[in-house]
Amino acid sequence: MSGPSADQRRQLIERILTAVDPRLASALRQEIAQPGPLPLPAEGQTVVIAGHRAAGKTRLLPLVSAVLGRPGVDLDAELSRRSGRSLRDWVVEDTDGFRSAERSLLLELPRGSVVSVGGGFLSNHPDALHPYYTLLVPVSFETYRERLLADTTRPRLRPGMSLEGEISTIYEQRQVLHARVPTVSLADFLRALSSLGSQP
Repeated sequence: MSGPSADQRRQLIERILTAVDPRLASALRQEIAQPGPLPLPAEGQTVVIAGHRAAGKTRLLPLVSAVLGRPGVDLDAELSRRSGRSLRDWVVEDTDGFRSAERSLLLELPRGSVVSVGGGFLSNHPDALHPYYTLLVPVSFETYRERLLADTTRPRLRPGMSLEGEISTIYEQRQVLHARVPTVSLADFLRALSSLGSQP
């Protein structure tokens, strides 16, 4: 894939801002306008789009792929395609097997691609992400809760708890785990792209 022009990049940045949690979009715009680091992935470095469940990683995948001019892979969709299994059933019936398979598949994918991973990847495989450019997609608890309550297709992760209890517990636990993993914030990524777009 070839990279986008400066105008195309600006349009894609706008589409990314439109695709994120609407509760956070205004703050992201303000962050992007502030001075800060300009980290972009190195040539040939795989970009991993990570974050909580329901953060919008799958929605951002084609946009980030397009803005970087790289092929994109949805890890969950690829796992389902290769295995012929429903991820919902797989996670419920064999969580350890699923976690092992998602880790192995990420390591097998061609270098330099853009990969969106499932909501548990960042907290379950932090060491596997060491060589990658890990882009963290933010989501507020309110949006996370609303989306998970509305989406009945996702597997339960704590079936012994109420759904409300599961949602708050998983969010809080993963917030702590995510903070321990070196990631690039979406604001820093978009600031770096905006800087590229302003160059002659």
